[in-house]
Amino acid sequence: MSVEVVDGAVPPAEAARLAAVRRYEILDSPPDGAFDAVCELAATACQVPIATVTIVDEDRIWFAATKGLTAAEIPREPGLCGSAVMDDDVYMVSDAVHDPRTLNNALVRGELGLRFYAGAPIVTADGYRLGTVNVIDRQPRQLSESQVHTLRNLARLVAEHLELRLGALHTVRRERQAAAQAEEGRRRYAHLAETLQRSLSPPRLPVVPNVQAAAVYHPASSDDVGGDFYDFFALHDGSYAVFVGDVCGKGARAAALTSLTRYTLRGAAIVEPDPAAVLAHLNAALLLEEHARADGAMAELGDDDLLCTAVYAHLYPPKRPGGSAELLIACAGHPEPMLTRHDGTLEVISCGGPIAGVMPDATYTSTRVHLHPGDTLLLYTDGVTDARTDSGDRFGVEGLTHFLESGHNDAAALVAGLDQLLAGFHTRRPDDVAALALTVNPVDDGD
Repeated sequence: MSVEVVDGAVPPAEAARLAAVRRYEILDSPPDGAFDAVCELAATACQVPIATVTIVDEDRIWFAATKGLTAAEIPREPGLCGSAVMDDDVYMVSDAVHDPRTLNNALVRGELGLRFYAGAPIVTADGYRLGTVNVIDRQPRQLSESQVHTLRNLARLVAEHLELRLGALHTVRRERQAAAQAEEGRRRYAHLAETLQRSLSPPRLPVVPNVQAAAVYHPASSDDVGGDFYDFFALHDGSYAVFVGDVCGKGARAAALTSLTRYTLRGAAIVEPDPAAVLAHLNAALLLEEHARADGAMAELGDDDLLCTAVYAHLYPPKRPGGSAELLIACAGHPEPMLTRHDGTLEVISCGGPIAGVMPDATYTSTRVHLHPGDTLLLYTDGVTDARTDSGDRFGVEGLTHFLESGHNDAAALVAGLDQLLAGFHTRRPDDVAALALTVNPVDDGD
């Protein structure tokens, strides 16, 4: 064990770190598909045969997920994870058999024959390092700066998933208590539900050069949490990832699955330039999670099917005012996006693919779309088309088409008009609603 003990006592900083490890309730938990996806992404990005997500306990290293290893845990020794968890940044060993930090580590001396190791700390929001995301090879090597950056980002995603996982567990527990504790229990649960949903929907959309973006979200559940989600964020190459999705179910259980789905997509976006590959990672993660639940994992979150529809795209904004944008887009069983051209014509972007979480051999196809100045793209969930009008009829694709053809100047006007239209229906919404619109800024008349 690498922790220095004085007079039999664990140092205060380590005691606080171990308390944080206990707080997240992750040690010895069943497999989690999100962590398996992180291992796959780390191994792919760093081109190594072995990747792990570890939690560092008092006297052991516990594997939350592995790729290329079968061990469930190993003793805590200095030199590798036991030392990496004490560092604030990526800890790297280029050649372990010649590095004094690792000469005596069992993974170096033993059958594994470890030669290369890099680990990024998993750091909580309040600054405690719970464990590491690691890449390992049996050959000496170095990581590029881009690969180091990816490892940091994947560790950050694990930390975010742990926060959401803990929040989801707490939310469901309080949901069960609420039925027995009447009004007091309902108030406590409502507060937790609000916190969870706020974490699932981004607080603000990014400012994108020469593109306007707008979004709307309304949960159907009285708990104010649901299965629809959207996200929009910058990538390191100057492009932007944008996605809208819908997981099976409503309420807290759907929100818990939404956290897995959203952060799997975020993690895949870091290393995959092709939207079809990103959706393939999501499909694999949901199938892994379904298998884990079949073995008893995450039983507290219920037995609902782990299914998700999603539309995912990489947006390459115009390089100059008045220029065109490019979109690479793929769908997984999701309503196809609608594109209103600057001349008022309406196009449906055909990008069909199977629902994520159903078929192990599912394949997805990316479609390239050019967005010209004044064009507006709408991504939406089926809560929009499933809405019921005052007469009780389904709004449907026909109603949405008519709405889009009635004319809207830009993304903000489109989203505001759609929100106002749906709010005007007096019947209760049967499903969550999420929509995100993008408009390529038109040429300024003054130019």
